[in-house]
Amino acid sequence: MQKVIAESLASITDYQLIETERPTPGEGEILVRIATCGLGYVDSLVALGRYQVKPVLPHTPGREVAGRIVAVGDGIEPSPVGERVMATVNGGLAEYALAPQAEVRRIPDAMTFAEAAGFRVNYLTALHGLVDRAALQPGETVVVFGAAGGLGTAGVQVAKLLGARVVAVASSEEKRAFCQGLGADEVLDTEPDGWRDRLRAACGGVAPDVVFDPVCGPLFEPAFRSLHWRGRHLVLGFTGGPIPSLRVNLPLMKGAGLIGVDVRQFLQLEEQRGQAHLAQLLSWVDEGRLQPPVGRAFPLEAFAEALEFALSGTGLGKTVVEIADLESADL
Repeated sequence: MQKVIAESLASITDYQLIETERPTPGEGEILVRIATCGLGYVDSLVALGRYQVKPVLPHTPGREVAGRIVAVGDGIEPSPVGERVMATVNGGLAEYALAPQAEVRRIPDAMTFAEAAGFRVNYLTALHGLVDRAALQPGETVVVFGAAGGLGTAGVQVAKLLGARVVAVASSEEKRAFCQGLGADEVLDTEPDGWRDRLRAACGGVAPDVVFDPVCGPLFEPAFRSLHWRGRHLVLGFTGGPIPSLRVNLPLMKGAGLIGVDVRQFLQLEEQRGQAHLAQLLSWVDEGRLQPPVGRAFPLEAFAEALEFALSGTGLGKTVVEIADLESADL
């Protein structure tokens, strides 16, 4: 099988597409023939050794995949071979990958492989952040930064499904138009001068209740200062560059909360609730209420370009690498 791999994290040019043996599932494991692999900003950071958690070498990028089950290990009955699934794996830029049974979920009939490959992490993060951390209520206003990116689009769509009014913040006209297509009630630029006044106007003349922030860039503090009494600023990532600081007296003065959202720990420490959240998200897909947008697609041979593109922050939605056409169940 083909697989992307590197012995060093110094550069994307260290990664090579090689031929290697197909893995064999052990007890409780499932072998997935991969159709698509989702790539986000964090995947590219990890691939370059710039993330807070360093991968074990040799490293194959990509964690979220969609495909079909081709084999199962002992202890998995009945055998679901041929079933369309999404899975979390160690090394998704490959033709095959192993996943623990708990990390594999059937894809709803209404969902494509491309949609499924970028779904689980971003949409679970959004639902966990907005429900568990922000306690979002119907009718509240949510400001979403990086709203055209993979996590931002999930924030926009999930907030709308929860009954919120959404102001999507994005850096270009193309991205803002994209956000309107996702259902955002208002869109807003990122020009710092006069931004707080434009935000208040976009919120209908009142302060926002929740900030959904995967960027934490130059508008981090202005956004926090703009919050309503009992407002909640969710910190979901730092795609905006250097990590900003906030004086600790500001939360006290504002009566607002600065709240971290870490879906990795959430799934480790509250696994049952995480699975319930995923079931809720997939039921929305099945009902036709939620359709995740698909970002730019690359073939496996262009994996390096895909990693660079995911890192650039210029895409709409989550970047996808197309590995095999598995629409037919003939494996």
